[in-house]
Amino acid sequence: MLSDLLSAPRRTTTIAFPRGRLPLRAMPASAGIERVESPSYSWDGLKRGLTPFVVIQHTLAGAGLLDHEGRHFQLTPGDTMVVTIPHAHRYFLPPGGDWTFFYLVVSGQEALRLAGAVTAIAGPVLRPGSRAIDRLADCVGQLLDGAVDTPGEASALAYRALMALVDDISAAPDGGAQARPAWLLRVTGHVEAHPGDRLTVERLAGLAGLSRAHFVRQFTRLTGTSPADYVFRARMARAARLLQASQISIAEIARSLGFADPNYFAKAFRRAFEVSPTEFRQSGLFAGP
Repeated sequence: MLSDLLSAPRRTTTIAFPRGRLPLRAMPASAGIERVESPSYSWDGLKRGLTPFVVIQHTLAGAGLLDHEGRHFQLTPGDTMVVTIPHAHRYFLPPGGDWTFFYLVVSGQEALRLAGAVTAIAGPVLRPGSRAIDRLADCVGQLLDGAVDTPGEASALAYRALMALVDDISAAPDGGAQARPAWLLRVTGHVEAHPGDRLTVERLAGLAGLSRAHFVRQFTRLTGTSPADYVFRARMARAARLLQASQISIAEIARSLGFADPNYFAKAFRRAFEVSPTEFRQSGLFAGP
């Protein structure tokens, strides 16, 4: 529970189990409660390696800052940050400040999918209700206490933490302050489900039922990124998952995502991840346990 974490000393733990026979698509990798006071505390989402994972970090006291795709957020008590790695963001402590938070790091394809769905609707900074915060805190507390000793239990705990956020967004009356218009959910859902389609701005505007100019303005305002950049990120995220979890050829992956030229796809992938698709695959990365 949150009250237990508030009274707990600074603690962190890493979670690792041998790879089992069945692939698990959401696994906690580390958890902790921390107070930071040095401005050297700074994490760049593009400089934390190639292995994809999700960071859920809830502010208890003090404040931190998050720069996320050109948007700037101050993280104050009650705010929950959800970011994925690798990604263009940075969260850090400003000079002279202090920041107390608990956090959970989760890997796995389903964890990435759920985190992406949450942030597509609510953005990277949420203001969950007390029930969701208690569920998150309980998951972190169990991991810190060593109460989880099997991969299945650990995976269930990771799902529980992510679903606490999903439930909170779903339960907010009329979508709450973090709600997104129905047209935006329709468009982002279509992009996530069909990243290989011909997703022109005109087509997305048609799905939204808005004029092209009004659609671009509203989409950019609500998501913090342009429709074209959103489509690009969705395609690169799908490409990364396919490279990690399948033996599909790079040329076939490129075609499935709407790239007629595999060389152009390779250049786009390098722009997103700073490595080629071949290097990414040869690194042996896999977003499961």
